[in-house]
Amino acid sequence: MTRATSDAAARTAISEVIRFDRAAVRIAGRTIWSDVSLSVTPGEFVAVLGPNGVGKSTLIKAALGLVGLSSGSVTVLGRPAGSSGAQIGYLPQRRVFDPGLRVRGIDVVSLGGDGERWGVPFPLAARFSPSRRAANQRVHEVIEMVGATAYAHRPIGQVSGGEQQRLLIAQALVKRPRVLLLDEPLDSLDLPNQAAVAALLATICRDHGVAVVLVAHDVNPILPYLDRVTYLAAGRAACGTPAEVITSATLTALYQTPVEVLRASDGRLVVVGEPEAPARHTDRHSAAEGRP
Repeated sequence: MTRATSDAAARTAISEVIRFDRAAVRIAGRTIWSDVSLSVTPGEFVAVLGPNGVGKSTLIKAALGLVGLSSGSVTVLGRPAGSSGAQIGYLPQRRVFDPGLRVRGIDVVSLGGDGERWGVPFPLAARFSPSRRAANQRVHEVIEMVGATAYAHRPIGQVSGGEQQRLLIAQALVKRPRVLLLDEPLDSLDLPNQAAVAALLATICRDHGVAVVLVAHDVNPILPYLDRVTYLAAGRAACGTPAEVITSATLTALYQTPVEVLRASDGRLVVVGEPEAPARHTDRHSAAEGRP
């Protein structure tokens, strides 16, 4: 069996791209969440939901291997978290670009392929090598994929928030990842842009078989596109389809206090009775604090 055939067989054999098994994280002596078991399959669109401070971003960082577990296990593409490298695309919490920043959108996208070389000049011959031409072609492919061709050559500080987010998603796609981990990509976007970005991510899942795990505060802009959700609260998690998890009965059991899920006249879900989040926002702590 050739190496290429072996790699293809390995890819086919992995039915779960991410798996948490009875996982727990402690930060600064405090349990953030425990007994979390969830799986994500290829091409699946999964949202991580819950109020501020419950550890949504911590879950993403645990999948990246940036935060260590205190118990349980997490594997990504069949290997321990932190071992999958370029097969994971990661978009951290929303960056703010200065309006005066002159770097072009296409240059920001290209950092997804050679960001580790940023600031280090390429040898002249390397700039015209076949591999470099292929990398440039890939940058243009992902820009077209996210619908950003019309403004990719404009300074990143001069395009709208929704356009910036499309360019950042393109950056995360450059290396053809099998998993996209997105930490609050809809934050600070208006409702039309939230819906547009959600639809784009659903298309990436469907057409390219990429699994998407997205942290969000509000499920409504992404609800029509989701396959499953993981709702974090009170140090625990509930996983399943939106219809199974975002219900009065499930969230009441999760919080261990009465919670009511209502549907507004426009179809939006409203969760009533959520306890206030912890005063200390654990999602923002350094990765070093998350090591057991």
